[in-house]
Amino acid sequence: MAFTRWDPLQDLLALHERMNRLSRADEPGWMPPVDLYETAERYVITAEVPGLSREDIDIQVREGKLLLRGERPPRNTGDRFERVERGHGRFARAFVLPQAVDVDRITADLRDGVLTIDVPKVEPMRRIEVE
Repeated sequence: MAFTRWDPLQDLLALHERMNRLSRADEPGWMPPVDLYETAERYVITAEVPGLSREDIDIQVREGKLLLRGERPPRNTGDRFERVERGHGRFARAFVLPQAVDVDRITADLRDGVLTIDVPKVEPMRRIEVE
């Protein structure tokens, strides 16, 4: 038997995502898996978005949140599918940024179906000694 450490925050986030999906039950959509980590200088978000082009993705920063939106075009509806496991349609993710970021230096790179968003933090204020 393998033991894993219980992380109540992860459970809460998963519940929040499920509730968001239920509130939009009439909309087709999907939710790309995302990793978010922080270093002393930046936040880095990576999202799995296979099949999307740069034009299918929209990234905005507003009021301390990074918004990631996109759309995977629907499959050919004339075909008969035996199994459909990959989602399609619109998606939207929002990430609260707990520290001020340098919006002008944010970069995004899409490579091999993985979107990497680099979000530099604003340098903290330094106290200047008066001589």
